[in-house]
Amino acid sequence: MANRNENGHSGNADKEVRVWCDGCYDMVHFGHANSLRQAKALGHKLVVGIHNDEDITKNKGPPVFTQEERYKMVRGIKWVDEVVEDAPYVTTLETLDKYDCDFCVHGDDITLTADGVDTYHLVKKAQRYKEVSRTAGVSTTDLVGRMLLLTKNHFKQGDKEYEVEKDGSSQLGQDHTARSPWTGCSQFLPTTQKIIQFSDGKAPKPTDRIVYVAGAFDLFHVGHLDFLEKAKEHGDYLIVGLHTDPVVNQYKGGNYPIMNLHERVLSVLACKYVNEVVIGAPYSVTADLMEHFNVGLVCHGQTHIALDVGNIDPYAIPKQMGKFMLIDSGNTITTEDIVERIIRHRLEFEQRNKKKEKKEIEVYEAMQKVKLAQKSG
Repeated sequence: MANRNENGHSGNADKEVRVWCDGCYDMVHFGHANSLRQAKALGHKLVVGIHNDEDITKNKGPPVFTQEERYKMVRGIKWVDEVVEDAPYVTTLETLDKYDCDFCVHGDDITLTADGVDTYHLVKKAQRYKEVSRTAGVSTTDLVGRMLLLTKNHFKQGDKEYEVEKDGSSQLGQDHTARSPWTGCSQFLPTTQKIIQFSDGKAPKPTDRIVYVAGAFDLFHVGHLDFLEKAKEHGDYLIVGLHTDPVVNQYKGGNYPIMNLHERVLSVLACKYVNEVVIGAPYSVTADLMEHFNVGLVCHGQTHIALDVGNIDPYAIPKQMGKFMLIDSGNTITTEDIVERIIRHRLEFEQRNKKKEKKEIEVYEAMQKVKLAQKSG
């Protein structure tokens, strides 16, 4: 291991800087992806350690996704170079050294063990720890709340579009009763800069075969990931059309989509198989769309295809052009299956969120006291 300076960097300026991140990465969303994007920007290679189901259940409560699903999801994020399975819950210097990582990066929220210990205290003490900003407006806690409460406030339209719901939440991190600064709800405000940060920004080459797929891609999960990987195999450049919230609600019903259009755009853009996203794509694939993007093939998975208004097949035009294909990803998981998992374990998740919030409030208040003492000193 090379000698390191006070910032955790190797003394050799030419050495590849390897960055370590770790976590549960449950229900991987654009907030996770954004923290990994920021971490990757601090070095050359990003190594991500993922905790197993047993450790998460013991320290935090039951995860929504299995460890195998979580390993696969993180491997699918475009900024991740290596994944370490079964990573220890408390980050140690030995772990950093084992994977030749210069320092560890985490968001500016707090992560605690079941005993209330900061999981990064060892690397912080050794000055091999850096922080990035947590993405405001999204958390796994918040997403779980949306599913359990069956609210539609996350995709309000018109003059209500950016309002935050304040009613009917219980203890799920959705409203003013959720006092934790980390799991309480704050409104996600989309910007063009954020989209640019997530986008490849690369146009297709003239010789590229362009594949187009469309859908809701709500609560981006392993079923979506496997489908996009298969679709990408049929061409060189993959474009994903995302339907608007009202259109998704029309064919899905209930409180779908769980994530609004802005959130779904970033979640899909973070996938390493995706080159471009059409924001608010038409439900029926039109001749204009095919021509505009020079689409060579339109793909759809094994899920049901709802007819468009007037009982029109949304894929009639690519079928007529001989440019349509049904593909089988081999994965049958749907967004509805994920919601079903949450509802089945509702009490466990409510208890988990309440316990997590209580711990975070205690730690936050203690941190504030330390800051006040330092100022007065």
